[in-house]
Amino acid sequence: MTGHSVLIVMGVSGVGKTTIAEALAKELGWKFQEGDDLHPPSNIQKMHADVALTDEDRAPWLAAIKHWIDARIAAREPGVVTCSALKRSYRDFLIDRRADVRILYLHADEATIEDRLKYRTGHFMPASLLKSQLQTLEEPADDEKPITVEVAETLPATVSAVLRALK
Repeated sequence: MTGHSVLIVMGVSGVGKTTIAEALAKELGWKFQEGDDLHPPSNIQKMHADVALTDEDRAPWLAAIKHWIDARIAAREPGVVTCSALKRSYRDFLIDRRADVRILYLHADEATIEDRLKYRTGHFMPASLLKSQLQTLEEPADDEKPITVEVAETLPATVSAVLRALK
């Protein structure tokens, strides 16, 4: 990605952030970080219990993701990190006005996401929280210069679309 060293792959749970981000990082030869792995245990327990996170819950998680981004930039090492980044305020905090950090917004219709969540195993985020995520979602505005990709296609097609957009 010309001029950008960190790509934040964002969207609601079940849209394919991890799968797409891992494929992109591999294709680009960049470091990859699963943002969910940076959640404090208390957040994971809440989500397991079907309780939506508050902004207060998300603060240490977002700080950990920002720290990872800062480390990539300091090391001049490009990276891809996943983060739902549902609110503009979260994205503003993570990007912090840096031109070398960019948002990739993965979008799909609710029915597609619900279908994906039905078949997902081993993830702490229950499908029942999708509605609250969709209600919380503030889609990226034009001034955020997001790369927006519809993810109804196959993984290779989605990755190709992102790579074209990055050029």
